[in-house]
Amino acid sequence: MKLILATNNNEKSREMQTILSNLGVKVLTARDIGVSLDDIEETGKTFEENARIKAHAVMKKSGFPAIADDSGLIVDALNGEPGIYSARYAGPGASDQKKIEKLLSRLNELNSTNRQAHFVCAICLVYPNGQEIFVTEKCYGKIALSPKGKSGFGYDPIFITESGKTFAELPREEKDKISHRGKALSKLAEVFPNFNKN
Repeated sequence: MKLILATNNNEKSREMQTILSNLGVKVLTARDIGVSLDDIEETGKTFEENARIKAHAVMKKSGFPAIADDSGLIVDALNGEPGIYSARYAGPGASDQKKIEKLLSRLNELNSTNRQAHFVCAICLVYPNGQEIFVTEKCYGKIALSPKGKSGFGYDPIFITESGKTFAELPREEKDKISHRGKALSKLAEVFPNFNKN
């Protein structure tokens, strides 16, 4: 069975393929099979809605079961920003560094001691017969005063986990176990055997 990942993000692909490959399916990216994601608009108002939009679009284009995640960072002191706009927080095509700079600048403007935050990951797996599986997980932590670590992507260098280290300071295997995406994929792996024969 082939399972198509609806993402162009290489780091997301690696995280998702590492866990999903253990399910006995062939995991491919949309790029692997020549499917473009450029025309898919994330118009949902929640992480779940955006994941569903992407998964359905890739399933229809490829004819294979497709999986998509929508994830983001929610910062308490910023009333939930950047939330579903995490990838576009500093404008279209902005680098991870620019997004981090904007978020830290916004927090500095508030002069708040509240650095609490959490990541959310919503995953949707959809089959050509219309069947869907949804899982959502979170990872709680706080925002660092400045970036630390060289690994990961996105906001990883400023998200301090319960270990006291940022995601970017953790080995990949350790991050995969505790991250929002890692936990969501593990939950998906638990329910997947009940669905993968459809």
